[in-house]
Amino acid sequence: MSTDPNLFGRLAVHYKLVSPDQLAEATRRQAKEEEPRPLGDYLVEMGLLTRAHVEKLLAVQRDLAAKQAAATAAAPAPVPAAAPRVAAPPPEPAGSGRRIDRILDFAFRQGASDLHLRADERVLLRTGGRLAVAGDSPLPADQVRRLAEELLGPAARLRLEREGQVDFAYSLAGVARFRGNAYRHQHGLALVLRAIPAEVPTLADLGLPSTLAKLTNHHQGLVLLTGPAGCGKSSTLAALVRLINEERRDHVVTIEDPIEYLHPPLRCVVNQRQVGRDTASFSRALKAALREDPDVIAIGELRDLETISLALTAAETGHLVLATLHTGNAVRTIDRLVGAFPPIQQGQVRAMVSESLRAVVSQRLVNRADGRGRVPALEVLLGTRAVANLIRESKTFQLRSLMQTGLAQGMALLDLSLAQLVREGTVSREEALVHAEDPRAIPGA
Repeated sequence: MSTDPNLFGRLAVHYKLVSPDQLAEATRRQAKEEEPRPLGDYLVEMGLLTRAHVEKLLAVQRDLAAKQAAATAAAPAPVPAAAPRVAAPPPEPAGSGRRIDRILDFAFRQGASDLHLRADERVLLRTGGRLAVAGDSPLPADQVRRLAEELLGPAARLRLEREGQVDFAYSLAGVARFRGNAYRHQHGLALVLRAIPAEVPTLADLGLPSTLAKLTNHHQGLVLLTGPAGCGKSSTLAALVRLINEERRDHVVTIEDPIEYLHPPLRCVVNQRQVGRDTASFSRALKAALREDPDVIAIGELRDLETISLALTAAETGHLVLATLHTGNAVRTIDRLVGAFPPIQQGQVRAMVSESLRAVVSQRLVNRADGRGRVPALEVLLGTRAVANLIRESKTFQLRSLMQTGLAQGMALLDLSLAQLVREGTVSREEALVHAEDPRAIPGA
């Protein structure tokens, strides 16, 4: 086993199974006990990992330890490995204007998907799914605060001060648009910005199968895009809206927090509303949208019971509703929708979901074996009559079997998608095992 006591936790964060804050909470619980147990036990107790996840992470940890031991034995005079690095951000010459613009331009040209700016820490860039240090000098807390002031308007600054965090969007002319979050932490302020290309992506741009285009043929019902944070749900949603914009003559209303991709009107009329700027909440915007003669409603995230209820109502009353949801797979998505309601309403909700559901697309972004970025692995559940019957009868535990037999209809299990990527040599077996529901489905497992 690796001598690095933090490796297990770092792997869990790296594979996006837990967030850094959740890992910190598990570590605090571990530190409080006189006889601490393995970290995985606490993550399981917190409902963040399953025992299968723990076993997969331990397998990766053992593989890394074995490789490290082999490398050490082969090198008689090892040199300690340095942290991943990229070039330093440009300096701040006097009178040169907004520094945040130069930093964002630098990050975009480095091919970074995310930029981290933290008080008293060095700049971090995420490229190909991995974080790397940029520069040698930490950013002083007052400098991070000035960068935040350059990005945030008066209303956003007030919300940050009042609530401790705020979402926002920022456009850098001629470069890209950025989705951001500013938040307070123990040392001051931190900023995380994600680059959003100026042009709305196509399904092909995202490496997604063209069969997903069929989802835009529906004129009524609910299409859900699910997966963990950072798996590309928003980009897939944007690609589907682009298809509708190119091929249909409809009124499209999007409700986002914040607005990410900008959709110019092509064949459709597209109205984009930002929560916190144009409307108070997702639920209020969705309630108003029902009176705005929409054909298609795209919801950035189903966050609460009222929004879920309104989305189901809209899907039932003749609108195509596209939305994202933070769930792990297709079956858990159905259970999450129904479970959001009080038990007395769940029978009615199952009937509503069974009638309105058109598809659940659950996706992951998986590291390529050649280190050149990430590729999507998909799970697809289609709202067939058989699927509707299982949902209505509260037999969602049988959906996986139905998906296995529904390949000809376009359904797919995540494990089969991962297995195909392994057979093609696109993804390593170790990487696939971390994301797989059933390790036996992965070749060689």
